Amino acid sequence: MAFKIPNPREIIELTMGDGAVVRVRMHGNANGPRIFLGNGNGFAADGYFPFWRLFAEDFELAIFDFRNHGQNPTAVSGLPGHNYAQMTLDLENIFQSVNESFGKKTNIGIFHSMSGRTAMKHACELGFKWDALVLFDPPNVPPKGHREYKRMDIFEDRLYEWAMGRVQHFSDPDELARHYKETRAHATWVDGAHELMARCVLQIDEQNGGWKLSCPREFEASIYIQAMTLNLWPNASDIGGPVKLFGCDPEAKGAPGPAFANKALAEDGGFDYQTVLGTGHLMQIQEPEQCHDGVIEFLKKTGIL
Repeated sequence: MAFKIPNPREIIELTMGDGAVVRVRMHGNANGPRIFLGNGNGFAADGYFPFWRLFAEDFELAIFDFRNHGQNPTAVSGLPGHNYAQMTLDLENIFQSVNESFGKKTNIGIFHSMSGRTAMKHACELGFKWDALVLFDPPNVPPKGHREYKRMDIFEDRLYEWAMGRVQHFSDPDELARHYKETRAHATWVDGAHELMARCVLQIDEQNGGWKLSCPREFEASIYIQAMTLNLWPNASDIGGPVKLFGCDPEAKGAPGPAFANKALAEDGGFDYQTVLGTGHLMQIQEPEQCHDGVIEFLKKTGIL
């Protein structure tokens, strides 16, 4: 199956506080509640289309890549500006700008991994702005001495080493799609998702020819290391509003660190938590229907639907 992203209804280009540009694409039903959707580290929001397309009939969709990802140019602040503190400010800017441009309405945040961790930090530090917040597998690291700290320390360190050594130039997107298919963690995505994600995370390399990663490997690697000192292990009450935590399956073969960390975070912090059975970290493009149904059930529970 080949996925084709529909043309956005409208696009706004927003300038962040340090000059970084974030491109927000508006899709879906302009009369419905609004969903904001962002990407995980090293990925791109359009690559989650197998998941977010399921909301397009009933929801307005504000789809965007976090800085230095996807359709966004490399920020002028470079690697020093690529951090969670800045991304937290970015999220506030994006939230306010979309509401100013398209009107205030019910706002739902759906964020995966890095963007989920950013949304948590945003809610804890800048206040809860959402009517509901949905977090898919935010890879939060517990305090030292916690039963899951060592597992997450190993997980983030391995990802850092992998990211620093990853290939960042490709002859065409099909080359990266093959890499995704050959990687155990990504092999079980739905048909067509490997090719789609490859197209979405690459940009034409004007200088050297071929294609390059939108998010340079040093930028991706830095996010993995930053996780270890973020000190983000909140209680659900710290978030300040309705929040749902979806975690990948800790019982699945080769389950990654976040599968166990999210289960522990829910136990420690009293989060409304659901395991997406049989999935790994990229659950939204592994089991998009199951993830969609879980979100809808949560929104009904909150009274939004």
